[in-house]
Amino acid sequence: MAKTVEVETIPVVPVQETPAIPAEETDLPETDATENTAHESPQDRPQVLYNTDVLPKPVARMHAQLKEAALNGDLKRLRIVLESNEMPPTLSFGETGDPIEFIKQNSGDGEGFEILAILADILDAGFVHVDAGTPQEMYVWPYFARYPLDGLTPDQKVELFRIVTAGDFAEMQTFGAWNFYRLGIGPDGTLHYFVAGD
Repeated sequence: MAKTVEVETIPVVPVQETPAIPAEETDLPETDATENTAHESPQDRPQVLYNTDVLPKPVARMHAQLKEAALNGDLKRLRIVLESNEMPPTLSFGETGDPIEFIKQNSGDGEGFEILAILADILDAGFVHVDAGTPQEMYVWPYFARYPLDGLTPDQKVELFRIVTAGDFAEMQTFGAWNFYRLGIGPDGTLHYFVAGD
């Protein structure tokens, strides 16, 4: 007699597909095939200005007075300008004493005219407006004092060499920043510094 075997039927459960998650619901940002994978952003460079007409009136007045004294080789006039300042400007990172005597002592000719020539050249250069809206807001000449020296264009290098020598520039590149004379005037027309060094 044949043996009967009971067969149990196991229902087949269909496999459900996992629904796709919309891109906006994921935590991962979408990537652009053209995105720079090196994650290197270009260095921000301050805007270089040449037109002194954009200066606030107090700044323009101080700039004009300094330039007039420098171009005329007039140390007496320069003294008047410096003494009209709200506070004595910084001329050195050390003690200076009398500002005009200090200028004479640090001038190669011993009379101050070399420093006046440097002052005139600096005031003729491009400038930058930095730290706007802060207590440190300043108009700075030349712009090289606040500009990356490793990214200068050929015409900017010509501007630079009108103020310093190639040897000076090589030292600055080693140092990593401009360390020759620079001048800063606050938005209220106060001359804060005319100084060289690091």
